[in-house]
Amino acid sequence: MKVLKILVVDDEIAIRQVLAHAIRRLGHEVITAKDAEEALTEMAANEVDVTFSDVRMPGMTGIELIEEARRRGHECFFVIMTAFASVSTAIDAMRSGAYDYMMKPLRNEDVEHRIKLIADLIDLRNENHALRNAAMQVSDKVFHSASEAMARVDRIVAKVANTDATLMICGASGSGKGVTAKNIHNASRRANKPFIPVNCAAIPEQLLESELFGHSKGAFTGASTKKIGLFEAASGGTLFLDEIGELPLAMQAKLLHVLEDKQIRPVGSDRFTPVDVRIIAATNRDLPGMIERNEFREDLYFRLNVFSILLPSLSERREDLLPLFRFFLENERKKLGLSQSFEIDAEVEAVLLGYDFPGNIRELENIAERAVILAEDNLIRVEDLPQQLYKRAGVSLPEETNLRDRLKQYEQQIIKETLDSVDGDRRAAAKLLGLGLSSLYRKLEEYS
Repeated sequence: MKVLKILVVDDEIAIRQVLAHAIRRLGHEVITAKDAEEALTEMAANEVDVTFSDVRMPGMTGIELIEEARRRGHECFFVIMTAFASVSTAIDAMRSGAYDYMMKPLRNEDVEHRIKLIADLIDLRNENHALRNAAMQVSDKVFHSASEAMARVDRIVAKVANTDATLMICGASGSGKGVTAKNIHNASRRANKPFIPVNCAAIPEQLLESELFGHSKGAFTGASTKKIGLFEAASGGTLFLDEIGELPLAMQAKLLHVLEDKQIRPVGSDRFTPVDVRIIAATNRDLPGMIERNEFREDLYFRLNVFSILLPSLSERREDLLPLFRFFLENERKKLGLSQSFEIDAEVEAVLLGYDFPGNIRELENIAERAVILAEDNLIRVEDLPQQLYKRAGVSLPEETNLRDRLKQYEQQIIKETLDSVDGDRRAAAKLLGLGLSSLYRKLEEYS
């Protein structure tokens, strides 16, 4: 099981401490927050995989936390905890996008079981995303923007892609910086060499140098073997340094020397290794402002910013909104192996066009993925959208009567994906899903 980064949100310190201790004993990394506001701050600074959140807290509730996190484009599995169980609370939690719902006091074995199921789902999702990306590359299926704002970006990309110039891609979170960097790599002479993305904010400061430049055996406690760094692993290709504004000042100085000298020195080694790597950096931070505050090196900024590409937010390319939504729906349809394309209700189009999408393209893609899971009869209806969208648009829906059917549909899809991932081996699938083999057979009979 991979090590997960898990956020525990509860206003009671004793619960935070007990749950954090239980999770650490399972080998996972834990962050804690006393309320939703602090939780959102932690999500912005960390790539959280799972969030255990109380429902009733000062300020925002746990359900409001889910909705706000989704609005900001944070992707993680939410498990809602409460001592006040009710059917309506469970329904609200699931409607808002919670993965699961647990009653307090929590039992350690239940927490362990939930985490294992989520870890397996994350592995399966990553595998599906990799397969989808591979399929997209094979079919050369890309989205062609109709906006003038993106046309300007495309013109710059066409001019610089086949050079070795260092690039800085700027734009709001979720605006497509990673996709743009990959497109530049694919259009360059380095396309058949590695493209390695690095989230500078996700690597602990004490590990950054080793991750980027590698280390020799015995360089520090725990360095039992030689490690190849990401610069060397990307040799001949492209290293994409995302969230470059989060790089500590000490590491900025070392990165500057590498860019100037085109060689690295692994931690614990006295030898320099030449590297042939193209650097593409990206940020959503105001780097000139950080330079004025002595938070970012000016010399490194100019070294990285040979060419600058400013990506527009989704609100600046509104003509792409509905075509992008259809594009993502089609991607999800192919990923799930569905034969029939999806239609979009006119009211859905109106709601989407009336929403400002603070999470940009990433938020739109998440909405499309959710809609495909919930849709019935291959029609995307307004109730298949997150509540904050249609509520903001003033759309009121009748009380949901078929939530159980929708959850069953989602469960059916998870089972199908899991079976596909193990080539139809039902015993292996049951183990991954945390089900008994007889329970899996019973569910398959229900869906047949």
